[in-house]
Amino acid sequence: MTIGSLQTIVEHIRGEYMESPGLRLTAWQIQRLWNLDPSDCDVAVRALLDARFLREERDGTFARNGRI
Repeated sequence: MTIGSLQTIVEHIRGEYMESPGLRLTAWQIQRLWNLDPSDCDVAVRALLDARFLREERDGTFARNGRI
């Protein structure tokens, strides 16, 4: 994945979470929703976690961080 495509994917994921603040998805669901391969999904989710936009819940889902 190129830097540009990573940014595009991250923007799409961020936008979806902004539109639906209560959204909680597993990595597999994120992968399916945006048609990502597992490694690209991991990179995108990690970028959103590192930016503290997403947080990982105990049940393995990813939710928007409440402070954002």
